[in-house]
Amino acid sequence: MTGVSVLGPWPDGDHHEAQATAIGALSDLPDGLTGMPPLVHPSDPGPWSGPLARGVDLLTDMPAEVGPHGWKLADRPGRDLERVRAGARQAMDVLAVAAYGYEGPLVLAVPGPWTLASTLYLARGDRVLSDPGAVRDLVAALGEGLGSLMASVAGAVPGARPVVVLHEPRLGAVLDGAVPDFSGHGRIWSVTGERAGAGLSSVVATARTAGAQGVVIHVGGQAHAGAMGVAGAVGPDGLGVGAAQLGSAHWERLAGLVEQGVGLWLGLPSQDETADSVAAARRIWGPWTAVGLPPAGLSTVVVHADLARGGEVGRTPARPRDLAGVRALIRDTATVAVRLAERAAGS
Repeated sequence: MTGVSVLGPWPDGDHHEAQATAIGALSDLPDGLTGMPPLVHPSDPGPWSGPLARGVDLLTDMPAEVGPHGWKLADRPGRDLERVRAGARQAMDVLAVAAYGYEGPLVLAVPGPWTLASTLYLARGDRVLSDPGAVRDLVAALGEGLGSLMASVAGAVPGARPVVVLHEPRLGAVLDGAVPDFSGHGRIWSVTGERAGAGLSSVVATARTAGAQGVVIHVGGQAHAGAMGVAGAVGPDGLGVGAAQLGSAHWERLAGLVEQGVGLWLGLPSQDETADSVAAARRIWGPWTAVGLPPAGLSTVVVHADLARGGEVGRTPARPRDLAGVRALIRDTATVAVRLAERAAGS
């Protein structure tokens, strides 16, 4: 069945209500759709919240702290890391209450190894990406941390089926050699596709061994052909990308991956105030059928709202400011998914 999910940071507000909204709204969908609620994290100001902080928390035996330029590796855990871990424990406690008795997919979105390596700094020096040995350590630490995360989820919600989404929006820059060095005047050398794929493959395999029911590599809103190729080649269960940026060449590449059994997670395309769900769905099923994919395969697609940008579905021109806006965004996303499911069933 066509899937529906929500990715990105939730608005500030009551954490319990946010997690309950995620579970409730994505469990009450029309027939033919599968809701995939996310684990919601508290949205607090400062560097102790957000994807990078959660990624740092997952790096087993690889402590980090906030430095002048952002998060950097540290000799030992300190107050910064404890603050992040306190938020993670809170998120798990909230999940246990809000998802009591829930059985079904649960999305665990975390930064991928290359996005982490290109963002996190060494304790004394440039970004982790500049040190191949540190990158190897980070890949291993992230895989081990994902295992711990899924064990915590299993304890909080025994009926949950974890789906790990590895966010890799910086994978394209890593492959292109476009990541700035510490000085900001130079660039860190490019990483080969083979090496990038090996790192991703290791994390994907570790996540599956730890109990992930699915692993998705999401390359972000920009459709970088190289990143899509590397991510798809490591055999994930799904590849995520923003649908609005996909051209005919991208769809040709995606068609090959779909034929190999890789599912698609598509961030819905931008709409103006006059657009409707049929138009949004057509921007997916049109290219889908044009590249020769069977309409029935649309039942395997997962469409998702992106809370980081907002305005990609419905008539909300900006990121939702509150939970009412998130609920509306979920309803709009589900309406687009219904159109895709109808197209699949009508084939």
